Amino acid sequence: MNDNPRMRRIQFRAWHRGTREADYTVGGFFDRHHATWNEEEIDWFERFMEEQDADIIGWALGTIPVPDEWKGSMMDRFLKLDFVKIV
Repeated sequence: MNDNPRMRRIQFRAWHRGTREADYTVGGFFDRHHATWNEEEIDWFERFMEEQDADIIGWALGTIPVPDEWKGSMMDRFLKLDFVKIV
């Protein structure tokens, strides 16, 4: 369990989005990558989680374009979707 209250709060929010698809996508991304994030990347992820689930899933699936404000290395890692476990 993470001892950092901020990271525990972020993890909870990442896994409790409101839809199962968003939970697996956003929560899976957090679980896979958070240990390597710096403060700027953590800030990015917190802002990212404020977006609507439909937009996040649309970006992940490529059905809607990613807005310029979100483009960058974090979004590049997110769009790989290699962190989503298919069971």
